[in-house]
Parts: sequence; structure tokens; C-alpha cells
Amino acid sequence: MRVVIAEDSVLLREGLTRLLTDRGHEVVAGVGDGEALIKTITELAAQDELPDVVVADVRMPPTHTDEGVRAAVRLRRRHPGLGVLVLSQYVEEQYATELLAGSSRGVGYLLKDRVAEVREFVDAVARVARGGTALDPEVVAQLLGRSRKQDVLAGLTPREREVLGLMAEGRTNSAIARQLVVSDGAVEKHVSNIFLKLGLSPSDGDHRRVLAVLTYLNS
Repeated sequence: MRVVIAEDSVLLREGLTRLLTDRGHEVVAGVGDGEALIKTITELAAQDELPDVVVADVRMPPTHTDEGVRAAVRLRRRHPGLGVLVLSQYVEEQYATELLAGSSRGVGYLLKDRVAEVREFVDAVARVARGGTALDPEVVAQLLGRSRKQDVLAGLTPREREVLGLMAEGRTNSAIARQLVVSDGAVEKHVSNIFLKLGLSPSDGDHRRVLAVLTYLNS
């Protein structure tokens, strides 16, 4: 396969290049920032020599925040058939979600630690180049965890969400009743429904209110 590597660490870039070329793959270019990546791919595409896959660091110069993943997203839009595998030091859900927002075909997101597992890493690059998907287990775990939280809150009615939002502000049931211009009993009923839908049993005692708020804030 033909690969372009975008990594600002010269040592890691050269290491990735050696790792891939030693296994018979061709690294057609190596760059150190997002703009250089976009320029290189644009030039290769103009020559009808688009690579099979791009391996890019999420964070690159000049700000070392999200240049790599933003370049990857732009390239995916321009060249839907281009495989893109991004590497990150940590799981960053926002970037993973952004990359996967379109088609998941030919997309990968791995933690840099996986590079040490040479065979699995090379297999992941090849899989993405062929149009498959390669997602780090840690990324999957966090995205599924967030999805479950959102699904739980999706079961609340608009009024229950409103009550939970006021609970998160630290308001008591009486204060919530005054804010919503309803009876204390109505608020208690909403709160009970919230506990039930969030799976918080009476055995959780007074902690149920805290747990409900934490679920809301983490969603």
C-alpha cells in the first residue's frame, strides 16, 4: 500500500516509515504539520497518485491542538476514498466523533501506544487502506459509555429534564416548585420518575439526587 505520514516528531515519523517500508509498503511522503499534509495530498491527487491511506497525529504545529484531525476531516471530505488513520496520545472523544461523523469506511483512530504492537498496528493501517475501520478499544469503550448516558437521558420527558437541570443548579424541591409554578407534590413526582428512569433505586438513599445530577452533568 502507499502511505503518507503526518507526524511532527521526526523520530516517530522516521520510525513509522521504517516500520512500514520494512514490511513492503511504500511511504510516498512524510510531513510535519496539517497544512503540509493537505498540500501534499492535493498535489498527489492532481497527479492521479492519491495514496491508499494517511497516518496522521491528532495534534500538530502550530498550536498542537487539533490540526491533524482537522486536516484529516478536510481530506475525507475532498477524497472520500482516501483512508485516514489518526494517532493520539490520549482518547479525545470530540476528535473521534468528528472523524466518524461521516462514513466510517476507511477510518481509524488509535492510541500511539498501539504502535508498539507492530503487527496489529500494520494490520490496522492496511485495514483502513482497504476501506475498513480500526478503532482503539479505549475509544470504543468511551464512546459507548457516552452513548449509554445519552440514551438514559433521552428517556426523560421535557419537564423531567427541566427539573433535573434545576436540581443540577442545587435547587431544592420547594425552590423548583416555585420556579416552575407547580406544587411540591408535582415536583416530587417528577423527581421520583427521574430516579426510576436513571435506574437509581431507593437503596441509594439520599445519594440518588447526587447521582442523578452527576449523570446529567456527564451527559
